[in-house]
Amino acid sequence: MGSSKIIWTKIDEAPALATYSLLPIVQAFTKGTGVEVETADISLTGRIIANFPDNLTDDQKIDDKLTMLGDLAKTPEANIIKLPNISASIPQLQAAIAELQAHGYDIPNYPEEPKNDDEKALQTRFAKVLGSAVNPVLREGNSDRRAAASVKRNAQKNPHRMMKDWPESGSRARVAHMTEKDFFGSEKSMTMAGNDDVRIDFVAADGTVTNLKKSVPLLEGEVIDTSVMNVNALRAFFTKTIEEAKSEGVLLSLHLKATMMKISDPVMFGHCVSVYFAAALDKHADTLKEIGANVNNGLAGVLDKLDKLPADKKAEIEADINAVYETMPALAMVNSHKGITNLHVPNDVIIDASMPNVVRDGGRMWNNDDALQDTIAMIPDRCYATMYQATIADCQKNGQFDPSTMGGVANVGLMAKKAEEYGSHDKTFMAQGEGTIKVINNNGDILLEQAVETGDIFRMCQAKDEAIRDWVKLGVNRARAAGTPAVFWLDEARGHDSEIIKKVNLYLPENDTDGLDIRIMKPVDAINFTLERVRRGEDTISVTGNVLRDYLTDLFPILELGTSARMLSIVPLLNGGGLFETGAGGSAPKHVAQFVKEGHLRWDSLGEYCALVPSLEMIAKSTNNNKAALLASTLDEAVGTYLDNERNPSRKVNEIDNRGSSFYLGMYWAQALANQDQDAEMKERFTAVANQLAENEEKISAELLAAQGEAMDIGGYFDTDKAKTEKAMRPSATFNGIIDSI
Repeated sequence: MGSSKIIWTKIDEAPALATYSLLPIVQAFTKGTGVEVETADISLTGRIIANFPDNLTDDQKIDDKLTMLGDLAKTPEANIIKLPNISASIPQLQAAIAELQAHGYDIPNYPEEPKNDDEKALQTRFAKVLGSAVNPVLREGNSDRRAAASVKRNAQKNPHRMMKDWPESGSRARVAHMTEKDFFGSEKSMTMAGNDDVRIDFVAADGTVTNLKKSVPLLEGEVIDTSVMNVNALRAFFTKTIEEAKSEGVLLSLHLKATMMKISDPVMFGHCVSVYFAAALDKHADTLKEIGANVNNGLAGVLDKLDKLPADKKAEIEADINAVYETMPALAMVNSHKGITNLHVPNDVIIDASMPNVVRDGGRMWNNDDALQDTIAMIPDRCYATMYQATIADCQKNGQFDPSTMGGVANVGLMAKKAEEYGSHDKTFMAQGEGTIKVINNNGDILLEQAVETGDIFRMCQAKDEAIRDWVKLGVNRARAAGTPAVFWLDEARGHDSEIIKKVNLYLPENDTDGLDIRIMKPVDAINFTLERVRRGEDTISVTGNVLRDYLTDLFPILELGTSARMLSIVPLLNGGGLFETGAGGSAPKHVAQFVKEGHLRWDSLGEYCALVPSLEMIAKSTNNNKAALLASTLDEAVGTYLDNERNPSRKVNEIDNRGSSFYLGMYWAQALANQDQDAEMKERFTAVANQLAENEEKISAELLAAQGEAMDIGGYFDTDKAKTEKAMRPSATFNGIIDSI
């Protein structure tokens, strides 16, 4: 017997605000149906509080909901709706800690550069909160992401207006990547012949051995790999590309994933900052070291520390930094009005969200004059940089994509059991000197080894056999269900991919592939094959690893739908439960800023609406709950009506926002329940609700619009005040009265 309980995650930023409007509707509609909807706090502040109860009062303490949900995800009863959460960078963590401290929580500061064993232990403790702390814990299954049929139809009928033409005079945009000594070039991989437990050692040139990790348990059939980013080659690449951008007169931009790849990518980001601003940073190196400036946190990691200095010294360093801009190529801007560049903060420009915008904007980014300009997009590692370059080349040849006619690209992603790069944080290290980093098994045999120089970035990744086997099966099932080609994006020239290809060829025969078009293609060929189909209006399924799953399920949805938040994201868990994700939250900080400034929340909760449908269907199937099935089918109908009537949030203040969108979703859902004849009790109950909402539509809309146009006080950014936020997000007394009385 399955469970009738849905866990709705409490998270961060814009989707957290939107929950205050939507969740009361969901809980009211499911009341008395045998469906329970509970919340679990896995927000950034929730994770911090749960991990640091030491000096908190009983009222302040909260349970570790992330660990609880991780355990639940391994059971058949799991039914989790996961909204986007912050994959916290160090600056975000520090800001959240400061806010909690201001609210009376005795949380310790994060030690960026630990000076003793206690601080080292504290840094290790905070590691549970940093970066992609949530997803690897909950994703006990592989990913099935696609646009719901109703969403895709609506997107073609009402194409978004954000696409910009590629310049007719020709585009100088391109992707720049390394050609050697990157992760791609150095990767070594193998499949485990049996269960084992390995350690990772650094062996210095003089033979001194330092243990980096004592134990990595491995299972038979598991694929493991090691790779190294040579930082001298990386810095040479940055230097060369900076010179090229200057001579070509184009913007310079850097695209990494410093939030997810929380050890490797911030370091790579820091090297770019230090190369670009070398004239100023080298001149003041001793002073900056004394005040704890950290380029891995971007230029802001330097500027924010200058307040520790006397005014004249601070002004001198700021002047030297500003002088750099006169001699270097112009940087792409995150906010030209505030002078925030692409190199200011690592989490401001995240590759999976930023590169689709480069394509959408015609190969351009915003310059300091608030105008679009061609850019060189630096993506140092070759694993996936070639895919983005092929997309740019396709647009330079064929022009911009047309959302009204372009085909869809669904994705089946390998991510179960912390698969691949996003699960590698605890096995990523900076080489402390020249030597070799070795993976050694219980018998003392060296399984994999990498030569390193001082500061090189070493990482070890894993992909368990169970996860790979399930991923192949899911890819075949999706190809069968959709009737479209499924392409495994794998490059036999890459160490890891060559091992995965063997697995794909091993497990494909276990599945019914008769009549299906299933291919294995390296990413650059796969993207070209897919783009050709997209331009013909044909659909394709990309079957990819964990990182490409993330990249592609932003790239194509942003082009097709205008946002990746509109994607249906289902994770069939390995042990029978379900995780239903609601889209990407990359734009969430901008939405919060607008809401606080002018009381308008443009977050689109369509992802939440769509995720709730399969969640309810799962309950209906596992418990034979006909009311849950009815709630699912009528919600699906309501989503279609919502889209047809274009009730999605506007970007502009004093027009419909998230609160109005959820009102209309609720009204259409009530109408669908009132119009059905399967359940007389539900029909009677919701006929009254539908009539009340329809009769008061004008009044409710007016009350919701009247709440806009002024600054909003929600008591914080990370740790918002519940009463203030509820008041801000539920401003219609009329609507609240109807919903609360159901």
